[in-house]
Amino acid sequence: KVLVEKSAGLAIDFTDDQYQNSGAIIVDSAVEIYQQSQMILKVKEPQKSECQLIKKEQIIFSYLHLAAEPQLTQMLINSGCHAIAFETVTANDGSLPLLAPMSEVAGKLAIQAGARALEKSQNGRGVLLGGVPGVARGKVVIIGGGVAGTNSAKVAIGMGAEVTILDKSLSRIRYLSDIFGNTASILYASTQNIEKAIIEADLVIGAVLVPGATSPKVVSHQMIKKMKKGSAIVDISIDQGGCFETSKPTSHSEPTFLVDDVVHYCVTNMPGAVARTSTQALENSTLPFTLAIANKGYQKALLQDKNLLNGLNIHDGKITHPEVAKALDYRFFNPVDFL
Repeated sequence: KVLVEKSAGLAIDFTDDQYQNSGAIIVDSAVEIYQQSQMILKVKEPQKSECQLIKKEQIIFSYLHLAAEPQLTQMLINSGCHAIAFETVTANDGSLPLLAPMSEVAGKLAIQAGARALEKSQNGRGVLLGGVPGVARGKVVIIGGGVAGTNSAKVAIGMGAEVTILDKSLSRIRYLSDIFGNTASILYASTQNIEKAIIEADLVIGAVLVPGATSPKVVSHQMIKKMKKGSAIVDISIDQGGCFETSKPTSHSEPTFLVDDVVHYCVTNMPGAVARTSTQALENSTLPFTLAIANKGYQKALLQDKNLLNGLNIHDGKITHPEVAKALDYRFFNPVDFL
């Protein structure tokens, strides 16, 4: 049985009638959803007001990003729920299939946001990334060549920018070199290479991810001080704490701020800006896991699928993901021992 909050999809043109025609039951409020449901399926991590509604034994299946959220972590521990995080569910090759669609969206969106941040009206340098005949192209530096970084590169190259990608994985560097050829410069992400690249850049995209953990600060404040006046950074990693030392979370309504005359775009939940596309992309990936949990029960579903088990972050008051435990200084409990 599926319950949907009234008008949940209305802002992106998914009507209550469409949900009902598909078999869902419309209820008036989120409070009713939490009161009546065994599993809560959502996108953004539970807000403080929602955490107070979570019941013991309830399953929360959502993005959580707990390594950067100590208060949320403690509230979920106190609730006694079973919290499964989209962003730490794995595939057989070690990739992150439920994070990938949002990384694709955020990566492509980052170039749009960065191009906007470079406009003079946004305190930017007034640089057009693609340039025009007789005028140099904008320089885009992308730190992290994973899913988000790769998609940023595709859009930046498509716009005609001069693109540099930095990554620490040699196998990834070879892969990026193969797919981009001479359309982008691919460099090893040493501290020296990062600093040299961002000093010359008009736009820097931070796309660094350690699954489940807080993002490492790969760009220091001292490096930011050396960047061009009016240059811009977009920190895709901000949901995991950010990979620039000067980053702090911002919102879609107030997306940017200045540090040392560098425009910072650090919006959490970037894909929310294009919510219809993001909803459909995410649902394509999450549905098989959602059905497995609903049809088998969470314990059987987790024990039968090691990839889904990697998504379990909190179980009945215990931290069950090693990177979350390490980041927040909690004891780690192996879920296999008590499921």
